[in-house]
Amino acid sequence: MSQQKNLEYYMKLPYRIVLYPAQEGGFVVEIPELPGCLTQADTIQEAYEMIEDAKRAWIETALEEGMDIPEPQQNDDYSGRFVVRIPRSLHRALAEAAERENVSLNQYVVYQLARSMATAKFKS
Repeated sequence: MSQQKNLEYYMKLPYRIVLYPAQEGGFVVEIPELPGCLTQADTIQEAYEMIEDAKRAWIETALEEGMDIPEPQQNDDYSGRFVVRIPRSLHRALAEAAERENVSLNQYVVYQLARSMATAKFKS
């Protein structure tokens, strides 16, 4: 792109927005690609409105200070598939647990990973 990237350019980019409950009540909302760009609100609607203001302020400051502004990561970068080697005993335990739950091994592992990520998010 030959023209200089300005505020309007960055504001139109599809940054990922993450919303989660705040420990003290209300909601926290952030844009992971813009470090420190987050806000908190009492309602989900308010949180989404406020993150747009926070994004604008973050980008304006970065432009004024000549900082690099990360662009959103594309989902194309992730296929949804990865290979991991695990001990046979863990493979067996996971397969048996999936069978007890009457789901495929793949579904069971995805569920356990998602559950673990959600727990980790609330601890941080």
